[in-house]
Amino acid sequence: MASVNGYEQQLLAITDRATQYGDGCFTTMLVERQSVQLWSLHLARLVMSLQRLAITAPDWQQVYTDVAALALKYPHKGGIKILISRGSGGRGYNPSGCNDTQVIITHFEWPQHYQQWQQQGITLGVCQLRMGNSPMLAGMKHLNRLEQVLLKQEIEKAGWVDAIALDCDDRVIETTVANLFWRKGNTVYTPALLRAGVAGVMRQHVLDILNDLNYDYQVGDFNLAALLTADEVFITNALMTLVPVNQIQTTQYNERTMFKTLWKRLHSC
Repeated sequence: MASVNGYEQQLLAITDRATQYGDGCFTTMLVERQSVQLWSLHLARLVMSLQRLAITAPDWQQVYTDVAALALKYPHKGGIKILISRGSGGRGYNPSGCNDTQVIITHFEWPQHYQQWQQQGITLGVCQLRMGNSPMLAGMKHLNRLEQVLLKQEIEKAGWVDAIALDCDDRVIETTVANLFWRKGNTVYTPALLRAGVAGVMRQHVLDILNDLNYDYQVGDFNLAALLTADEVFITNALMTLVPVNQIQTTQYNERTMFKTLWKRLHSC
C-alpha cells in the first residue's frame, strides 16, 4: 500500500524528479506496538537532508499524522518508509522553480529474518567494489542508491548475508544495509561518514546511549585492519536495531559484552 501527499495511490508522474534524477531522500522506520520508533531522529535527518538538497519541506505535522495512522495497523512489528521527492519541474538538472514536493509513504511487514540475525548473529564478507567519496551527499539517505545496488549484486554472487563496504581510500564505511560498530577493550568505534555512507538513525541513537552510559567511543577514519582486531562487532539500522557479528571473512568474534549492554538498554525503554 502507498500514499502520495496523503492520498492512497500507486502512481507517480513519469516527470517526477525522483525517477528522472533521484532527486530526493527517504527514511525507513520501525513500528512496534502501533508506535513509530525514533520519530524525532528520523524527522531530524529528513529535515537536514531537505535543507542540504534545497527541497521545500512538507507539512511535517501532516506527515506525522499520516505515519501514526499507518502505525496502528501493526500491533507487533512493521515498517514505514517515507520518500520525499522534489516533484516535477525545473529544466534538466536545474531544479529552479520546482516547489512541487511529493511525500510518498509505504508500509510493510517487519522482515522476520532480522529476529534470527539478532539471536544468532551473522557472518560478513568484504566487498571488492569500493564506494566513491562524495562529501556533498555523505550522511544523507538520498534516492540514488546505485552503489548499494552494485554492492548487493556482488554479495548475491558471493553468497554472503551482508558485507562491509570500503571507500576508494580503503576506509571502512558501513555494510550494504547497516552501520558498523566495534569494541576494542573499553572503547567503541564507528566510521565518521564524512565522505560516504549513511548516518543511520539507530547509529545516532546508539551514540546517544553511549554518551548516557559514559562509555568511551571514537568516531573517525579506520581501515579494515583496525576493524579486524576488534573484540566484538555489531551492526545497526532502524529496522533491525542491533545485530551481532560472529565473523568477518575468517576472523571470528565471540564476545557480545557491548551488544548485550545496548540491547538491554534499548529494550528497557
